[in-house]
Amino acid sequence: MIDTSLPNILFALSVTTAAGLATALGCLLVVMSKTPNPRLLAFGLAFAGGAMVYVSLAEILVKSIDSFTAATDDRIGFAYGTFAFLAGVLLITVIDHFIPNPHESLETSDAEILAEQNQDYIKRVGLLTAIAITAHNFPEGLATFFAMLDSPTLGLPLALAIAIHNIPEGISIAIPVYFATHNKFYAFGAALLSGLAEPVGALIGFAFLAPFMSDMVFGGVFGVIAGVMVFLALDELLPAAKRYSKGHETVYGLVGGMGLMALSLVLFRM
Repeated sequence: MIDTSLPNILFALSVTTAAGLATALGCLLVVMSKTPNPRLLAFGLAFAGGAMVYVSLAEILVKSIDSFTAATDDRIGFAYGTFAFLAGVLLITVIDHFIPNPHESLETSDAEILAEQNQDYIKRVGLLTAIAITAHNFPEGLATFFAMLDSPTLGLPLALAIAIHNIPEGISIAIPVYFATHNKFYAFGAALLSGLAEPVGALIGFAFLAPFMSDMVFGGVFGVIAGVMVFLALDELLPAAKRYSKGHETVYGLVGGMGLMALSLVLFRM
């Protein structure tokens, strides 16, 4: 059973908030430097993607199956865990269909093009980007929060992967806002508010599920989280990493993220 004591909830919320606020770090990279390193970004995105895929399939989905099994039996538990995983994939697919997550390029030339365009149009792009990314941050916050409630061994590596993922999202928000307004504070505020969607999503999800806490609920939550995380990694992180890479940064980051995540899980269990 997950520890839902107040200290554990506050700790999980603080880690979730820290991961979400990585969007502000992405904004700082925009306002302080006009030339982000695309190869380093490619490696970081792939690293986060590899870590998220590995921990989702090797740890979070397993916990889903274990929770369902504790409430039923081995055969039914495995089936329910699998269905919950697929439900998570379906959920984020629907969200992505109705609110597509924009994938802004981070090349300097794009910033120059933005600066030459109509300012009202750029502001609209920035607003739509912030809304889209904010909508996608809700399930990410819920994933980090519940993982932290279950165990720091599971939650901290996932929070780190999501934080890395949030840096380019902050950049995507900051570029149109900054070049439209020429105001660092507006750009920083937009990125910050988007990142805060993660702890808000965590609190809303927890408040809704708290009265129904059981092994079946935990199994469903972890299964859905695993499906959401795998979809985000395959649909967003890895394609973006490939787009920004100029060599083998994507595969190196992918393998490195999986390897470090696997090693951290082994060491935490020793």
